[in-house]
Amino acid sequence: MFSLRNIFRPQPDPREARRALWNAVVAAARAPHWYAEGTVPDTLDGRFDMISLVLALVLHRIDEDPAQGIAGVQLTELFVNDMDGQMRQIGFGDMVVGKQVGRMMSALGGRLGAYRAIDGSDELRAALVRNLWRGTEPAEAGIAHVMAEVAALRSQLAAIPVSDLIVADRLEGARP
Repeated sequence: MFSLRNIFRPQPDPREARRALWNAVVAAARAPHWYAEGTVPDTLDGRFDMISLVLALVLHRIDEDPAQGIAGVQLTELFVNDMDGQMRQIGFGDMVVGKQVGRMMSALGGRLGAYRAIDGSDELRAALVRNLWRGTEPAEAGIAHVMAEVAALRSQLAAIPVSDLIVADRLEGARP
């Protein structure tokens, strides 16, 4: 029987099914090795860039299973919500947040394309330098570390069935 209670009862947010994976992306991106051995700047921009990198690799993996496409959309929506909340917490006003989120989505879109480059390639190296170090060539040890870790993470993601990945609460093999 139809009840008015059902109309006003809040429905669960379907994106929350991807919350554990989103938390795993953030945890992997915040791992100290990226900033210590990899020399990625430990700044707001550097952290955004690392989250974008790890998220791009995860989204690439999800894209390999078209049946799971909605999971990629939900994960991206969690990214947007988190970035929105982070900016508001820092003190950005309503008028600025929308524009900044738009820029962040544009940046993520560019990175999704750039990070499809083959592991170890000059194209991947150039994309990492451009995005993580804002075009300033890092020390060779730093870029070598990041490139090796990107290849390792991509390999680890490839070994996980997408149906398992989209419910993951951590990224297997991701270094703490």
